[in-house]
Amino acid sequence: MVKGPKSFHLSPDIHAYLVEHGTPPDEIQQALIAETLELGSISSMQIAPEQGAFMTLLARAMGARRAVEVGTFTGYSALCIARGLPDDGRLLTCDVNEEWTSIGRRYWEKAGVSHKIELRIGPALETLRSLPEDPGLDLAFIDADKQEYIAYFEEILKRLRPSGVILVDNVLWDGLVVDPEVKDEQTLAIRDFNNHAARDPRVECVMLPIADGLTLLRKRG
Repeated sequence: MVKGPKSFHLSPDIHAYLVEHGTPPDEIQQALIAETLELGSISSMQIAPEQGAFMTLLARAMGARRAVEVGTFTGYSALCIARGLPDDGRLLTCDVNEEWTSIGRRYWEKAGVSHKIELRIGPALETLRSLPEDPGLDLAFIDADKQEYIAYFEEILKRLRPSGVILVDNVLWDGLVVDPEVKDEQTLAIRDFNNHAARDPRVECVMLPIADGLTLLRKRG
């Protein structure tokens, strides 16, 4: 089972084709997708399979060893990042929901990557601010409270090594970012973050039309 497209600009047929012609979800990932779908509409928070494959590949290509994730949900993105890290690599993932993350823990165990993942339950900003302010992170993924995107970005950037990468999810927000009639708090927050990132001289920025939009930021230096 592969979830339908999160990319509002892709048809189901094109989405299925691109998943089939990349590295597809394996049995463990398929099972996690299926269990997450049983949660109902909230399952839309899970990243798309092609996005997960991209994140695994990117982590491997970068030679990332230390990563952080803001927003775990049922653990699919953490699983994908952890698979891209070496055996002694470490991913710190942050969330506030014990129920959803408990699903992820089971699949991390099944996939043999649980030893690479540290889950911290609590407000992500508090967790990030508790980390040493040294540039030791290689890779980060932000996919949580949209109103805090800029704050997450700032806390991570100061801890990111030069040429390290931050990935930020949902930056196209189902296309609503370009609709001037839409002015709810989440949409406004994503627009603010997108403007902030694009104008920040500390990073190189590219917005990719993967799933619901994925911004890739490389720290200069």
